[in-house]
Amino acid sequence: MARFSQDIQALSRDIELQIASRLREIDQTVDFNQWKVIDAFQKHQVSDFHFAASTGYAYNDRGREILDEVYADVFGAESALVRPHFASGTHTISTALFGVLRPGDQLLYITGRPYDTLHKVIGEHQDGTGSLQDFGIDYDEVALTEAGGINWELVEQRVTPATKVIGIQRSRGYDWRSSFTVTEIGEMVTRIKAIREDLIVFVDNCYGEFTEQLEPTEVGADLIAGSLIKNPGGGIAETGGYICGKQKYVDQAAYRLTAPGIGREVGAMLGTTRGIYQGLFLAPSTVGQAVKGSVFAAAMFEAVGFTTKPSWQDPRTDLIQAVSFPGSEQLVAFVQGIQRAAAVDSHVVPEPWDMPGYEHPVIMAAGTFIQGGSLELSADAPIRAPYIGYMQGGLTYSHVKYGVLMSLQSMKDRGLL
Repeated sequence: MARFSQDIQALSRDIELQIASRLREIDQTVDFNQWKVIDAFQKHQVSDFHFAASTGYAYNDRGREILDEVYADVFGAESALVRPHFASGTHTISTALFGVLRPGDQLLYITGRPYDTLHKVIGEHQDGTGSLQDFGIDYDEVALTEAGGINWELVEQRVTPATKVIGIQRSRGYDWRSSFTVTEIGEMVTRIKAIREDLIVFVDNCYGEFTEQLEPTEVGADLIAGSLIKNPGGGIAETGGYICGKQKYVDQAAYRLTAPGIGREVGAMLGTTRGIYQGLFLAPSTVGQAVKGSVFAAAMFEAVGFTTKPSWQDPRTDLIQAVSFPGSEQLVAFVQGIQRAAAVDSHVVPEPWDMPGYEHPVIMAAGTFIQGGSLELSADAPIRAPYIGYMQGGLTYSHVKYGVLMSLQSMKDRGLL
């Protein structure tokens, strides 16, 4: 602890006493979700032969088939598609949307502009990239109210006969807003179905899995998607994504991932199956560690005068902890401090750069075992006003704590605290 000043060490001890009751609440959620996952494994009699690698077409890969069924049960869905062939969360979401949308349909996001990397998926009319709009799929969005809620009056106006999919982003992304709870998503589903029963409700579930005791598919969402190098991979899965929801919509996504008429029936797992199963088993506990770390981070940053969202007392529905800084200097010091706390690449000093898929220079701290693994401790921020840093993940609470203290010490050493 000599690496941290005495005042930072003392503040850390005080904060842990302050947040003790919140940490106990998180443990209860961990227990609930851990037992839910174990129940699903036991129901489908998962055995070591399910972990065997497959090659070629991989017809009748029983481990792959049971994995889909386990995910469907855990997420309270009719069906699931869990594959290492998804390159990222954006790829998974794109596959889900292209699976259910057709030329002439409209996608309407009701939670404002989605996360930056989806902008290229949506595209512009006839932009030549193979985006949704390039295929004649219309797009519209409704900004959130000033209070961060759904603007239902405008949503009802924007729904047209062509509207087929309503998009909901559960997590805050790069916005200074609260993430949506599963209860709030359930209320959205009810109101959307009251507008038109056949509207497909799609939820981008990235960063949210296992932070609560329910998932969006358990409160009526028709289709959800996420990344295995985020929450459900448990820090073990090396790549991949999942899609859960109504059988017919998941089947359509499977046809998009492979080919019409083939769908989920092929796809060699190439030795990834064990890691995906084990990652799911570990996910509730590992997510709990990360959420505890976020609560600690919020309390620490608030104690030294910064504004956070969510606050340490607020309920948690995703991994992301946003911290607002007065300028870019504090923001950069924050991200660089997280990098200095990494077990991997701690010697690397991150700097802002023009990252593909993003519209502003981005600085990222990512000393992870899995490249881009957002369940591992990482931080990133677009360099734009207001200067907000986004921290997520942490396979252990102790690592998150270390990263937070290192960030504060980095600011203090530069005279920014």
